[in-house]
Amino acid sequence: MGGRTKQSDKVLPLSPIQQSPIPTVADQVFDELQKRILTLELPPNTKISETEVATKMGVSRQPVREAFKRLSKLGFLDIRPQSGTKVSLISESAVLRARFIRIALEIQTCQTACNTVTSENIKSLRSLINAQREAVESNNRVLFHALDDKFHQEICIVAGVGYVWDIIRDNKAHMDRIRMLSLDQTSQRLALDEHIQMIDAIEAQNEDAASQAISKHLNRIFILIKEIKSGNHNWFTDNAI
Repeated sequence: MGGRTKQSDKVLPLSPIQQSPIPTVADQVFDELQKRILTLELPPNTKISETEVATKMGVSRQPVREAFKRLSKLGFLDIRPQSGTKVSLISESAVLRARFIRIALEIQTCQTACNTVTSENIKSLRSLINAQREAVESNNRVLFHALDDKFHQEICIVAGVGYVWDIIRDNKAHMDRIRMLSLDQTSQRLALDEHIQMIDAIEAQNEDAASQAISKHLNRIFILIKEIKSGNHNWFTDNAI
């Protein structure tokens, strides 16, 4: 009796996973398709197939299938076995849901950052601002969009809640397409000015000013929806996603 091994004493036959920063084929397919959807090279309602993507990108169907599933989960693709896969329409309700989530989380994040920020953090954030300014001058909206995301993510990290950005990222697909549609140089400059206001408030450790700055920044989506929907009504759906 005493020689028997207890169930709880057994060691699971698992080995450490060797993690690598090198993106997988599925990651690369995902990134390329997401970029083309965001920049409207693949506009809403565009039909897209695993076979065609695999052939054109020179990969097998498996990584394409994985990328499709990820894009569908984020709301970029509408996968229907009977009728095929299409780039999803932009859901206005999903855009507004993402705005609500972002404001609720990022107000708290900015307030927290006011109490945790260091001079090195400010230096890093100002560096991102300079990079954004260069993107505006060259009218590189794809780069500006990426730097915009990096800026908001960095504030989450400064506040010690980097995981909050994961929640935001998983809910903002439709909001991203609205933002990309609106990113002419004027809109980029306006976003840049708002980012500077956010940094100034955080550096001054002024929680009220930081809250007002992020609210103003994210609430501008209401104006953008109205402007873009008026010229591209067939890209939108009123159905909740």
